[in-house]
Amino acid sequence: MKLKSLVIFSILTLSTPYSTTTRSDITMAETKPGKAFDLQGHRGARGLYPENTIPAFLYALDLGVTTLEMDVVINAEGSVVLSHEPWMSADICSHPDGRKVKKREEKDLKIYKMSDAEVAAFDCGSRGHSGFRRQKAMRVSKPMLRDVFDAVSLRSAEIDREPVLFNIEIKSRPERDDVFHPPVDQYARALYDVVKQSGVLNRTSIQSFDPRALEAAHKIDPDISLVLLVENRSSIQKNLAHLSFKPDIYSPDYKRVKLKTVEFAHAQGIRVIPWTVNTEKVMRKLLALGVDGLITDYPEMGISVLAEIKTAQ
Repeated sequence: MKLKSLVIFSILTLSTPYSTTTRSDITMAETKPGKAFDLQGHRGARGLYPENTIPAFLYALDLGVTTLEMDVVINAEGSVVLSHEPWMSADICSHPDGRKVKKREEKDLKIYKMSDAEVAAFDCGSRGHSGFRRQKAMRVSKPMLRDVFDAVSLRSAEIDREPVLFNIEIKSRPERDDVFHPPVDQYARALYDVVKQSGVLNRTSIQSFDPRALEAAHKIDPDISLVLLVENRSSIQKNLAHLSFKPDIYSPDYKRVKLKTVEFAHAQGIRVIPWTVNTEKVMRKLLALGVDGLITDYPEMGISVLAEIKTAQ
């Protein structure tokens, strides 16, 4: 194994290779996210449980991930709701009466226009997900962020594990302002307030593809950990130039990660955590490049790969 990879794994303390009954002990960051290798459960554990739901987060928590990755939107009451899309997706959601949401109507089902009760009435788990055949189907609604924090805190105490980290995406786009979400400064403020009120500010990163959202969060609190999400083919230098400050983490599509990307980021004191890595082969390739973490729909796979390599050292 390359020396670079050995350095990465020296900051991990892993148990024996993963099994469904044994949780690994990944070294956790004590304050801000980014102190240790960061294995993130994408939308909880989308490969096996309905995305962005409490069951998915509790499963990933039990496995021993470092960070729970999630997406949030804002509803009509100003509540912070977990959802990847700012509408009820035709891929996974059903109306309160059980009818499947149809593709032609989904964008009319704006969460931004729904009350807390209206959001909770939709079932976004019973149908499963056609892209994730192993995902367990179950009736579940999109939760409020505050309820996720409460559930995670309770489970952490039950299983006696160190506090988990959170990586929360603001799903804003300029063309969606005041249509699918509030103006970006209000969006960032709503998220920040829930995070602060829940007492997890020092364990939370805010991420976004929208530089405006990161600028808004930085203005609210210059000390909060911020993550620039990237899916374009531009260089890291060009992407970072969209921000007036240096983010803590650069999070590109895994297909865009090259050794020079990692080296440049590290020279700037920026960590690199690519998304969404769902095969063992790609995980090993990225680890050899020296990335600082992985975001995956299959956190059990990530834990297994890390344990296997650690055991082989």
